[in-house]
Amino acid sequence: MVKRVIVGAHYGLRGWLVQRITAVVMALYTLLLLLILVIAPPKHYLAWKSLFANQGMKLATFLFLASIFAHAWVGMRDILMDYVKPTGLRLALEAIVGLALIAYAGWALQILWSV
Repeated sequence: MVKRVIVGAHYGLRGWLVQRITAVVMALYTLLLLLILVIAPPKHYLAWKSLFANQGMKLATFLFLASIFAHAWVGMRDILMDYVKPTGLRLALEAIVGLALIAYAGWALQILWSV
């Protein structure tokens, strides 16, 4: 009987691409935010609120946050695959990380669309 071990060898290229694409998205958003802060810096709460009340800014911010969550998922998954050898423990930790990232994404949506 062959004992199948759950490993992540087939995730290599996909994980690499996710890391690179999300890094580009995060860099572009950071440049956009820096540009906004240089050209017309919000000086008080209402200015910040009006900046993030714009649907385009909400979408850009959520895309940035989704990129952070995807980037974090790939990084944490790779760390857990490399350093946590018991399969059951690794899968449990991956599930906890995944659920936490999903919860953070929901929380981010709630915050962004309550502005």
